This record gives sequence, C-alpha cells and structure tokens, in this order.
Amino acid sequence: MIKRTLFFGNPVYLSTKNKQLVVSYPDKEQDTKTVAIEDIGVVVLESQQITITNGVLEKLTQNNVALVSCDAQHMPTGLLLPLQGHSEQTERYKHQINTSVPLQKNLWQQTISAKILNQASLLKERGIPMRKMELWAKEVTSGDTLNHESRAAVYYWEKLIPIPHFTRGQKGIAPNNLLNYGYAILRAITARALVSSGMLLSLGIFHRNKYNAYCLADDIMEPYRPYVDLIVCHIMDTEDNYDELTTAIKKELLSIASMDVVIDGKRSPLLVAMSRTTNSLYECFEGKARKILYPVYGL
Repeated sequence: MIKRTLFFGNPVYLSTKNKQLVVSYPDKEQDTKTVAIEDIGVVVLESQQITITNGVLEKLTQNNVALVSCDAQHMPTGLLLPLQGHSEQTERYKHQINTSVPLQKNLWQQTISAKILNQASLLKERGIPMRKMELWAKEVTSGDTLNHESRAAVYYWEKLIPIPHFTRGQKGIAPNNLLNYGYAILRAITARALVSSGMLLSLGIFHRNKYNAYCLADDIMEPYRPYVDLIVCHIMDTEDNYDELTTAIKKELLSIASMDVVIDGKRSPLLVAMSRTTNSLYECFEGKARKILYPVYGL
C-alpha cells in the first residue's frame, strides 16, 4: 500500500484512538476524521494553531512516520523521526562508521553521475539540449574531484528556468521558494528511509558540515532532486503567479512522495523507491554490494 502524505494547514486537534489518527476541528460543524496510522508516511504540520498529543507523536514514531513542522512563514523547519528505526541499528552504525574513504568516494561518484543523468533527462523531456550533461555524467571521477556536479548545475539551471539572471539558492526570486519547499519534503522522505534502514543521518559520504545533522540525507537525495524540479516546472507552466506558496501549490509539491519512479527496472512510488535506495546503500557499507540503486528519470 502507498503511504499517505497528510498536510494540515488549518487549526486542528490531533489525537489517537484504536491505532487511528483522529483529526478534530475547532468548527464543531466539521466532522471528525480518522486515518489509520500504519497508512501514513509523512505528516506536515503548517498551522501555528495545531494541537497534537504525545500519544500521537509516540505512534507516529513507532510507525516510522516523518513528521515535518513548519515555521510562521510556512516553510518546513523541523523533522521528528524515531530514535531507533531498525532492530540491528548498532551493528549497522558500525559498518557505516567503518566505511573506507575509497568506498565513500566511489559512492559519491555514483551519486553525482546519477544526479546529472536525471537532470539531463528532464532537460531532454522539455526539449532542451543536454548532450553536455550526458558527457559530464560519464566523466565524473571518484569523489567528483573535478566538480562536475557544479559545472552541470550552472548549465542545468540556466536552461531549465527561463528567467533572466535566475540563480538557485535558499534565498532569491521564485521559483526558489517552490524548490526550497519541495527539497525540504524530499529531505524528510530521505531521512525517514535512512533511519528505517538503520543508518546514522549525520555521517555522510560527502557532506561533512559539522552544523548539519542530516549530511547523509543530503547526499542520498541528490539524484531524486530532478523529480522535485519536474513538479516545479509544471507549476510554472500552469500557474500565472507562484510567488506565494498557496495551498494548491503546496499540495502539488507534496505529491512527490507518491510520484512513480523507475528503480532497478521496476516502477514504484518514490517513497518506496527511496527505501530501496537506502537499503542498497547499507549493503554497500556492509560489503555485500558495490552499487547504490538510484532511480532513472524518464523510463
């Protein structure tokens, strides 16, 4: 069953009963709703007037639900995940911590190559020349020492977003606001899968910022970013104004979890595919495999 993504943008009271999430509204005329907690994958809490019981938090974490909280500007800022997501977590931590530097560099090479190829496929789908991107993907070296990721990014954003002087960043003109929101949700999905696979989020294969608690998630989400970019492009194609993150726009961005992707020749929702990616990553740490399973865009 496809896990559900729940978004709460208005005041609600969230409680639990009989393994169900119970959603009650201040307006007594609105009927109370229930959702089976085992069917939930991601919950986004946006309204500043949401009340949630500790019983709900307990059951959500027990079921490995990624709980995303938003700030007063409606942007995701917090993420709640279980402390223990796998029964062999300590053993898996050891394999991850003891991963050799050459293997880390090789895994990063695979990651960046997959990312650039997926970016190239999105450009191709939109009728944009992408031959350079394909060449750069093949030329990525161990650890991406020649920084092909950055070279590809400059070309990619210049061609994908037809806005003069657009630059990708946390701040700046739209559609940066859409990209920031979509990537935050993708990061939560990635972190959820990594915890479920028994890995330490703060220990990345490339990202090493001491102030970043999600280094590994930031590594592994890279080849998945073009799927967020696709949604953003669709919003730009269909919406006259996307300077503001309306409820409709956020709903479309939240659909990333259920988007179909192809991984290892099989089609599945992105939320499921991400777990296959993180499981394959652990097999690399363990020494049973040498390749991370990433989705291939456009198949």
